[in-house]
Amino acid sequence: MTVCLGLGISPGLFLLRLLCHAALDSGNRKCYNVHEKQSAPDVRQGSDKMRILMIEDDPGLVKGLSFAVKKQGYELDTAKTKSEAEKLWRSGNYGLIIIDVELPDGSGFDVCEMIRRTSKVPIIFLTASDEETDIIMGLDMGGDDYITKPFKLAVLMSRINALLRRSGNFGSDSSKLESNGIVVDRLGGKVYKNGVQVSLTAGEYRLLCMLMENAGAILSHEKILARLWDCDENYVDANTLTVYIRRLREKIEDDPGKPARIVTVRRMGYKWNTEQP
Repeated sequence: MTVCLGLGISPGLFLLRLLCHAALDSGNRKCYNVHEKQSAPDVRQGSDKMRILMIEDDPGLVKGLSFAVKKQGYELDTAKTKSEAEKLWRSGNYGLIIIDVELPDGSGFDVCEMIRRTSKVPIIFLTASDEETDIIMGLDMGGDDYITKPFKLAVLMSRINALLRRSGNFGSDSSKLESNGIVVDRLGGKVYKNGVQVSLTAGEYRLLCMLMENAGAILSHEKILARLWDCDENYVDANTLTVYIRRLREKIEDDPGKPARIVTVRRMGYKWNTEQP
């Protein structure tokens, strides 16, 4: 009371000012807390979602794919140029990369080579060219799939999901491969089809492992030949590879004449089908 009078403020006015300051301070705290609760979940959700990096300078395609991937529960970062892509790659953590071959400041192949120096992340190439040499080049340098424009977004999303399933399923347990009723016990060196053991030669076994390790991805003839050797360490040529494929299909396919597991991709190579036959 004495202090109030000493300051020249009546007790009633002093009390009123105290109440106003208290109300304002309480309101500020409430507003701050509301904003904090709203923003925090977004940060947590973003960190938990699979992030995809798309390197593409077509705004229409970027807009359409952005809508599609977010609908699937993924997050999408985009880069229009090679330089932007390199910066994003170094600062981010991505589960899959989509690269347009033709970029304003360089080639998408260069971006792929840069990524492959440090990572085995799945890579899909997009291109307007269907030249066989370009397709083979992209696959040989480390691309997992190759899609020519124009294409339907549903097809691209199917390829994305297949590659992410493959990278997730086979990366978690390197001692066992399992897909489409085929199980490979890598510790025991045994193969099972629908629970029944299948007898394979050493070359057939290595070929099967290679296909299943890269399930959903197209493997060119050259890539397979570069890694596939027979029991005597003799190099496997193209004709021998064809024989291996035929014999392996006879042992693991339900109908070898209409293969549903080892699929031939015309002019490109072979791939292990991730969908049920």
